Amino acid sequence: MPNIKSAVKRVKTTEKRRALNASQKSALRTAVKAADLAVEGTEVETAKAVIQAASKKLDKAVTKGLVHKNAAARKKSRLAKKLNALSAQV
Repeated sequence: MPNIKSAVKRVKTTEKRRALNASQKSALRTAVKAADLAVEGTEVETAKAVIQAASKKLDKAVTKGLVHKNAAARKKSRLAKKLNALSAQV
């Protein structure tokens, strides 16, 4: 444990941010996984709604600095591509 007051505060702050980032990143991964599973089903409308929610979470993660903008764009693009393939089948 650090002795200097500012270093003690930095340790507390860092731990708090790390925990918050971890939970937000976990929620993001869960949303993307749910969107992937929804696309594998047959319900187009349900998949569309779930993908829209995942896209919103991805955009939010970019603004908070959790994910790089190109990574988020890549994930959104892949989800949209799968949704379009599902729409074409039905």
